[in-house]
Amino acid sequence: MMRTRFVPDRAQGRPADIVLVSLVVLLAGLGLGILFSASYHRALSLFHDPYYFIYRQCIWAALGALAAFVVSKIPLNFILRVTPLILCAALFLMLLCFFPQIAPPLMGARRWIIVFGYSFQPSEFAKLALVMYLAFMLQKKADRLGDLINTFLPLVCVLLLFTALTFLQNDFSTSVFILALGISILFVAEIKMRYISALAGLTVAGGAVVLLFTKSHRFQRIITYLNPGQDPSGADYQILAARNALLKGGMWGTGIGQGTRKLGGLPEAHSDFIFAVLAEELGFLGVSIAVALFLLLAYKGYSIARSSGYGRYGFYLAFGITTCILGQALMNMAVVAGLVPATGVTLPFFSSGGTSLFVTLLFCGLLVNLSRPGEGALHG
Repeated sequence: MMRTRFVPDRAQGRPADIVLVSLVVLLAGLGLGILFSASYHRALSLFHDPYYFIYRQCIWAALGALAAFVVSKIPLNFILRVTPLILCAALFLMLLCFFPQIAPPLMGARRWIIVFGYSFQPSEFAKLALVMYLAFMLQKKADRLGDLINTFLPLVCVLLLFTALTFLQNDFSTSVFILALGISILFVAEIKMRYISALAGLTVAGGAVVLLFTKSHRFQRIITYLNPGQDPSGADYQILAARNALLKGGMWGTGIGQGTRKLGGLPEAHSDFIFAVLAEELGFLGVSIAVALFLLLAYKGYSIARSSGYGRYGFYLAFGITTCILGQALMNMAVVAGLVPATGVTLPFFSSGGTSLFVTLLFCGLLVNLSRPGEGALHG
């Protein structure tokens, strides 16, 4: 039986993937630069401190970098063993969101735990925990993947539990993303296609019911997407403002700090629509560089998954991490470009939100760990 305690010496002498580390550093650095430009005016007007958002983001970036470094050095067998505890911790944090004393409602949602003036969003941590748990369970039950009762249904129950808790926090976009992320991991695990199809069908049907019979603004987003320009001063305003920022940037952009849409014409310029600020200030060239960095990161991640020396566990974990980061990035960019209805999915590395940045860096730390030469298949 493998030893479960953490032995740092076992992680020494295994070089990390320098290209992967460089991509993470470039994305994080570019993200902080664009966030400072996008949030300067808003921070000054709201808090009389132009450095309010970037200061907090830098703190989370430093904590995330430290956590990523530690995670990149921990033997994966230790991480494998503590995965159920991490899932339980994520569930506990998700449940705390329903206690008003700890998670007061903000903007009509209960997504954030407030501690000493700093907010933490448990649903971001839930993504990490679910990816780790699915990888853990799928490798553990590798010889029983076709078992509906003992394999598929228990995994789906855990996935649906976190999806439901996220939805009840009034975060429809993230709940859909979590469910889609889980389904994608189950798909590559070669779970029987009829099980996947049934789950996907129920997801689509459930999503349609939610859009029709719950919060009216969700359905309004679909109407706005299908009929752009009908309400330019109302429901269409945010998307049209983002599109104008994209067009204004042209080929070379207005220059960092020189954009004007962020000065009040573009709602959530520092958060969900920060990609529009990047497009306006860095132009098509900057957009191309940002997209290329994300695609290169995805290429490295999927390459690590395909060639992982840690068996099925390494494959599932690297695939889930990469799909989570890439999926969020592509969805956010698609929203800003008007290709899909508006969602609340942030842009990894860029959007204001310390939890998102912290978890993204943790994901990258795990990828760096997986990029090192493997020691054979792991067993939980």
